[in-house]
Amino acid sequence: MRHFDYQNGEMFAEDVPLSRIAGEVGTPVYVYSTATFTRHYRVFADSFLDTKALIAYSVKANSNIAVLATLAAQGAGADVVSGGELKRALTAGIPANKIVFSGVGKTRAEMGDALMADIRVFNVESLAELRALNEVALELGKNAPVAFRVNPDVTAGGHAKISTGKKENKFGIAWSRAEEAYAEAASLPGIQIVGVDVHIGSQISDLAPFEAAIIKVSGLIKRLRAAGHTISSFDIGGGLGIPYGNNTAVPPPPSEYAALVKRLTADLDVEMIFEPGRMIAGNSGVLLSEVLYVKRGEDRDFLIIDAAMNDLLRPALYDAYHDIEPVMQPDLDKIETYDVVGPICESGDTFTKGREMPKLESGDLIVLHSAGAYGAAQASQYNTRPLVPEVLVNGDEYAVIRSRPSVEDILKAESMPDWLTKHENVTDI
Repeated sequence: MRHFDYQNGEMFAEDVPLSRIAGEVGTPVYVYSTATFTRHYRVFADSFLDTKALIAYSVKANSNIAVLATLAAQGAGADVVSGGELKRALTAGIPANKIVFSGVGKTRAEMGDALMADIRVFNVESLAELRALNEVALELGKNAPVAFRVNPDVTAGGHAKISTGKKENKFGIAWSRAEEAYAEAASLPGIQIVGVDVHIGSQISDLAPFEAAIIKVSGLIKRLRAAGHTISSFDIGGGLGIPYGNNTAVPPPPSEYAALVKRLTADLDVEMIFEPGRMIAGNSGVLLSEVLYVKRGEDRDFLIIDAAMNDLLRPALYDAYHDIEPVMQPDLDKIETYDVVGPICESGDTFTKGREMPKLESGDLIVLHSAGAYGAAQASQYNTRPLVPEVLVNGDEYAVIRSRPSVEDILKAESMPDWLTKHENVTDI
C-alpha cells in the first residue's frame, strides 16, 4: 500500500497536497510517506513475530537519517555497506547491536569504526577481508563476530545488474570453498564465528530462488556444526520485490515469504536475520516533477520534465519501470503517447518510451511512483544539477529532510590551484 492518492481531484501524500510541496520546496523533489514506511516495516516484521529474528533494514535503499530514525522507532536494525552508512545508522538511533556490516570492500578504517561501535556481525565476503579484519581486531583488542556470505550459485533478481548469488558475481565466498573458509576463521584469534549469510539478488518476484538458497545453506549450516563451528544466526539477506506497475511481476506478500522461511528453517535453531530495503522503502516515496515542454517530434512526442537521470538513475541503469501519473486527476478521455525524458545531455536520460498517458502541458506536475528506494540514494550532481531535495510527510504536515543545495554550494567544494589563479579572467571560487 502507498499513501499517495487522489483527493478532490488532486494527488496527496497522506494529507498533504503535492502541489503545496511543489510550490513551497520546488521541483524536482522526493516526497516520502511516514505511514507507508511504518506500514511496510510492520507488515514484514509482524510476519516473523513468532520467530527469533532481526530485521536489519538495508540502508543503501534509502539512507536519509530521518527515514532511518522513522524505522528505528519501529525497532528496526540496519544492514550497512560503508562507514558512512554505519555513521548514519548510529546517528539515527539504531543500536549498534542491531547493525550488520556487509559489502565486498570494507576498509581497515571502516572495520575499526565498526569494531569500536560493537556492531552485531560482519558479513565477510573473502578470505583476504577475513585476514584484514582479524589484524584490525587484534590491534584494537577486540573480537570480531563474523558470518561468511556464501555464494550458493542461485539465479535470482529482476535484472542482471541486481543478481548477486551466481558464481560469476563478485559477492560472497565460492560455494566450493565455504567450509575451508570457516576452518581458517576458526584458527584466527581475533575472529568469532557466529553465523552464515546469503543474499541472492534484488527485486525477486518468485519464492523458488529463496527456497533453493535456503535449502543449500541449511545443509551447509548442519555440516559446519558437525565440524565443530558455532552457528547461531542465519542471515538470508533481502531481495523480496515490490510491484512497480502494470507490466511488472507482482511478488508474493511477506506473509507467504515468511511461511516459506519458517518451514525451511524450523529445525535449525538459529536467529534469522533479514535485510529488506526496497520492500520497505520502494513504494514509500515518489519523485515529484514539473513538465517543462511537450516537444512534437517526427515519429514521437517527448514529455520533457525537470527531473533527470541524475535524480532517478534506475530507468537508465536497470531499464526500470515506474508508474507515472499527473498530480491533478486527469481526463482519461484525452490520452497521448510520450517518451518521458529529462534535460540531461544523454540519450539515456529517458524514463520511459512510448508510454500512453493523459494529455499533459507545460507547467503540469507529475509523479514517478515507487521511487522511495534507490532514488535519492543514487542521485548525483551530474551536469552541475543540485541534488534533489527530500521531504517526509507525516499526516497533515511535512518537513524538508534534505535541502537542495545552490550551485554556489556545489562550487564551494572545489578549489583552484595556485598556478591557475595567476591567470587573467579566473574567478576565485
